[in-house]
Amino acid sequence: PPVQAVDMREELKNGNRGIFSRALTESIAEVISRGEQAILFLNRRGTATYIFCRDCGLTLKCPNCETPLTLHLDKKEHLQCHHCNYTRQKPKTCPSCGGNQIREYGLGSEKVEEEVKSLFPQARTLRWDWDTTRAKDSHEIILTHFANHQADVLVGTQMLAKGLDLPLVTLVGIVLADVGLNLPDPFANEKVFQVLTQVAGRAGRSARGGKVILQSFTPENYAIQFASGHDVNGFYERELSYRKELGYPPFTRLARLEYRNADNVKAEEECKKLANKLNVKIETEGRHQSELIGPAPCFFAKENGEYRWQIILRSSDPISLLRDMKLNDWRIEIDPISLL
Repeated sequence: PPVQAVDMREELKNGNRGIFSRALTESIAEVISRGEQAILFLNRRGTATYIFCRDCGLTLKCPNCETPLTLHLDKKEHLQCHHCNYTRQKPKTCPSCGGNQIREYGLGSEKVEEEVKSLFPQARTLRWDWDTTRAKDSHEIILTHFANHQADVLVGTQMLAKGLDLPLVTLVGIVLADVGLNLPDPFANEKVFQVLTQVAGRAGRSARGGKVILQSFTPENYAIQFASGHDVNGFYERELSYRKELGYPPFTRLARLEYRNADNVKAEEECKKLANKLNVKIETEGRHQSELIGPAPCFFAKENGEYRWQIILRSSDPISLLRDMKLNDWRIEIDPISLL
């Protein structure tokens, strides 16, 4: 199906501060009036990305994992960590400065669902994400409802990307295509391209045809450009040249070595010790094709009360380099699919 990429920066400039571009709002209205269906896809769950204090700038984080907490509205307003499942109520005042300017910032599936209901009160909406599908068989129940046309709009996260065949779906709206592009992971573009391409393939699977509207704040990114053009070969070539330039797979192999400890200083020390040993081995064995990235805290630097540090080893043969090392307390991943 044809993909229309909408630059959300232009929407903002033209005074549209809503979640949906005018093109997407008009298309949803058309689909509903024709008795067809729309899927709105968002690559994350929860209502807001994070909660912060406007007075002092504090972001509310998980005490165990140090990651920003996500706001959920389904029961009372509660904040949740999507790594260790820590939950707390949303505070009325800032725990740091005592100010009452606690604001939410970001976007999630609950918020998109609310927006659909407020713009199209007559439309029947369903939400399909981790929170609504935790109960047994709830995946099938929600999908069956949608397949039987008991709803007009399905709002969902990642799970929507897997092969669905829904002939009445003539519109797929990708609410924010940029999610995932800004992660410090060399495989981030590939993952975003994969998800966008899969999701875009959900529209227009019958004679009715269909279209995809992809909203982005960085439509110039090549993953978004190639996904918009359904251009797998173009993406493949561009991604390969990017990886060759930076020395990432398939032009070399990686190993990710992770050390965890409740004491951050200890975790850092152990990481540095191993890095020194590896550097000595690389030198003495003349492995000039091998190098270390780090040690550094992992992107999710704390999980379940433990600090996470990692070393990335870049080498044509990482296994032989690690062979005689004492690595009992380490988590080791050869050819990892993510460095987060």
